[in-house]
Amino acid sequence: MRMYDVIKKKRDGGALSAEEIRAFVEGYTKGEIPDYQAAALCMAIYFRGMSDEETTELTLAVRDSGERLDLSEIGGLRVDKHSTGGVGDKTSLVVAPIVASLGLTVAKMSGRGLGHTGGTVDKLEAIPGFCTNLSVAEFSHTVNKTGIAIVGQSASLAPADKLLYALRDVTATVDSMPLIASSIMGKKLAADDDCIVLDVKTGSGSFMKSVEESRALAKLMVEIGKRAGKRISALITDMDRPLGYAVGNALEVMEAIETLRGGGPADLLELSLALSAQILYLAERGSLAECRAMAERALSSGEALRTFEKMVQAQGGDVAYVQDPTRFALSPCLREVKAAASGYITRVNTEQYGLASLLLGAGRNTKEDEIDLGAGYVLCKKTGDAVKKGETLALMYAASEERLDSAERVLLQATEIGDELPRPRPLIFETV
Repeated sequence: MRMYDVIKKKRDGGALSAEEIRAFVEGYTKGEIPDYQAAALCMAIYFRGMSDEETTELTLAVRDSGERLDLSEIGGLRVDKHSTGGVGDKTSLVVAPIVASLGLTVAKMSGRGLGHTGGTVDKLEAIPGFCTNLSVAEFSHTVNKTGIAIVGQSASLAPADKLLYALRDVTATVDSMPLIASSIMGKKLAADDDCIVLDVKTGSGSFMKSVEESRALAKLMVEIGKRAGKRISALITDMDRPLGYAVGNALEVMEAIETLRGGGPADLLELSLALSAQILYLAERGSLAECRAMAERALSSGEALRTFEKMVQAQGGDVAYVQDPTRFALSPCLREVKAAASGYITRVNTEQYGLASLLLGAGRNTKEDEIDLGAGYVLCKKTGDAVKKGETLALMYAASEERLDSAERVLLQATEIGDELPRPRPLIFETV
């Protein structure tokens, strides 16, 4: 078939067949289809959309574009949790040990941070010695030994996604629902877990800014997962403010450890328990209420923390840092960011809060950038809190005063202070 005909068909609003979609993905992955034709098809999809059937076929083609992870040697029911990305979102560091401590198998592949969002792999690498680059054999052995391992995504897994995302990023076609869903689910299905819970973010710090958009994406991804034979559900959760108080790799690990010890910020604790309960429910461990109680006991008994320690040790990390988080080395320059006015924090632009973290050195603009694992900030005030002029809003850590200057400007500009207490916003909007 000619690529010209496929582009024209979608441009005119037609539905692409499974054969046409697979021919495109396979041809582009092999370098047989040029960038300009792939870009034209992405733009046609952006304007014309895709049916659920087309999106499912695109997802499966992305899944099959490279190696399929063979984890048949790993025993137990394999579960995973995936977030669409946000600021301060360290729930994987809490949820994975909770459910693993309760007998489920967590063989998790996670990504690195890019742009304003953080990555689980970067956070774990803030623990000295922690290795996220394991072979499949090492990965399987670690999971069978401890019930849990978290590693970086294999380059051979769904390579079509990497190629298509790079193209979409420079052709203004990133924010297309079918292309987003196939990107996320293509990688998830290639990892071949039995149960998947999606954390679909909504608000100023997420890719989908409205609850309606997030709901549509969640429903589409859940439908794709079901068509692929997975037990799957999604929570639509708030990202109109950072999750927890810490933003930055070592700082977020410290906050996650605090939560595993039974403390931690209320929003991080609540979301971690809700996600854990949803995973346990999909794994048929009981009613949702029973699963929630199991997750709470895993924290209160210390079993979740002990499971995290086992994972850290098995992957070469220094457990002393888990036992004493004050060992983490933070960046040397510290600044208190002061409120410019008195009143209530009525709203923050969470995407800009993420940018502030990037400017401090905790994030990267390209996948090749080096990051400062000790950089970031800890919020002292969040949306809805009362503040006085000159009161500390955040403690910032960076390698230089120049980085602190630029990040401070962005954080202050992204913080709105007014006279009226803002209306409360739910942490979890709904379950799909």
